[in-house]
Amino acid sequence: MSLSHRIILPLAIVSLALLVACGNNNNGPAPNSEGFSAGNLNGTYVFFSQGFDSNGFPLTLAGAFAANGSGGVTGGSMDVVDPNVTIATNQPITSGSYSVNADGRGQVTLTSAAGTFVLDIVLTSGASGLSSHGLVTEFDTNGSGSGTLDLQTAITNQAQIAGPYAFTLAGSDGAGNPFVSVGSLTFNSSGITTAGVQDFNDASLPLLNESLTGSALLGSGTSPGTMGLASSFGALGFDFYPIDTTHFKAVETDGLEFLAGDVFTQTGASIPNSPMVFTMSGGVSAPISSGGVMTSTGNGNFTGGLEDLNNNGSVAAQVPFSGAGSSGGSVGGRVIVSLTGFAPAIQWVIYPSSGGLLMLESDSLDTTIGTAYAETTGATLSTSQGYGLNLSAFNTSGGFAENDLAEFASVSGTYTGGIDISDDDGAGINLTPNEKFVVSFTGPDATGRGTATTTVAGSDYFSFNFYTIDDSTVLLLETDTNQIGTGMFGLQTSAGSSVAARGAFSTARPLSRARLTKRRNK
Repeated sequence: MSLSHRIILPLAIVSLALLVACGNNNNGPAPNSEGFSAGNLNGTYVFFSQGFDSNGFPLTLAGAFAANGSGGVTGGSMDVVDPNVTIATNQPITSGSYSVNADGRGQVTLTSAAGTFVLDIVLTSGASGLSSHGLVTEFDTNGSGSGTLDLQTAITNQAQIAGPYAFTLAGSDGAGNPFVSVGSLTFNSSGITTAGVQDFNDASLPLLNESLTGSALLGSGTSPGTMGLASSFGALGFDFYPIDTTHFKAVETDGLEFLAGDVFTQTGASIPNSPMVFTMSGGVSAPISSGGVMTSTGNGNFTGGLEDLNNNGSVAAQVPFSGAGSSGGSVGGRVIVSLTGFAPAIQWVIYPSSGGLLMLESDSLDTTIGTAYAETTGATLSTSQGYGLNLSAFNTSGGFAENDLAEFASVSGTYTGGIDISDDDGAGINLTPNEKFVVSFTGPDATGRGTATTTVAGSDYFSFNFYTIDDSTVLLLETDTNQIGTGMFGLQTSAGSSVAARGAFSTARPLSRARLTKRRNK
């Protein structure tokens, strides 16, 4: 199917009367006073959410909308990719609105010919001025997913995106199996590449070190660009929304497979010699997530690794591991890492990028993907500023998805705030806005690792381990027996961290086979 082919089908518009906006729940907590308002969203923002529709099929939303600084959406474009309903690309956003509470949480409502969608947002930068980044959860009855929001820097010339890039993509194949891919390619000033490499893991069937050709042609205005990737696996077509010249959001639009994720520049990127933190997620027969700390000594060698693992609700803590790197070829800085003591993977393939080390499980034991980041040692949690959080998880019972979005801050020594929950119980999407959210932290320790428990509306909710990238950006791994999930939380500050300031944070996750098949077989 060519890149120019577009399938446009109607998607039922959700009834917004069924939704209660963030901050309007009279039983919920009062927003923390972090100083946010509608004026913090002013410009063009790239949004992304990946998850499932209400019938268990993959659903990815991606696009760019123009915010006017006072609650109005004045235009934009969006892609809606759902094999059960529509593959609608480059759809003009015909109307929309948004709100932002004092704690940085809010909602964006976007309408196009593909339907009306509501995005829960929590801003993680810009309380004292223009916000550049935030986290996203789809918060309507069409589906549930998680992602990001980033202020777009306009790119007007094709030559501006010339250079080397690495990409990380995840989702499902055409048969509903978990499917992931990483790779690298270099675009010339015309957006064409003749030398690249790509790795795949399709439901524990690796296809590695594939020669890759491709192209990336910039769109105009808020319209997406188009990108083609061709290897022996086949030709895959994508739309991409550039955040800036270093980072694009990409979504597959050919209807053959259902990948989505991030493209990061490799200019100046390398495998660091430093402590690192990471998370990975995936799973074929059951969902699995891991996270931890390790020390990179360069060239794909890792020492002192400690892995935390949640394998379908079976949790193991601080399991020692190490990795030995070997050359993966001359393209893209690709390195093969042989693992000792790690579970479930025994081998990774990694690519350095401005968005961290992009890692894919390259053996036949399972299908996982993730990212590792150089750690600023000695990072602490703030007691004077709030955090925005999102979590993407699968329930151990039924394999159904849940996506949470929250804000919390230290109030009289207790981290408290509000949480919005989008939960699929197998019968549909349940939306619970603005419940009281309390987090109790232990750590971080000298390695940057800590633990946490949470309550929602006064009852125990989820527990997690966390791994500090720096003082502003933190990865998390859910560690209770009810759900398996990963996410992050970021400091709500006008400065942001070195990672958040670039918007270089990937939320690409494989889609669980258990989730994809249970609803379809009902």
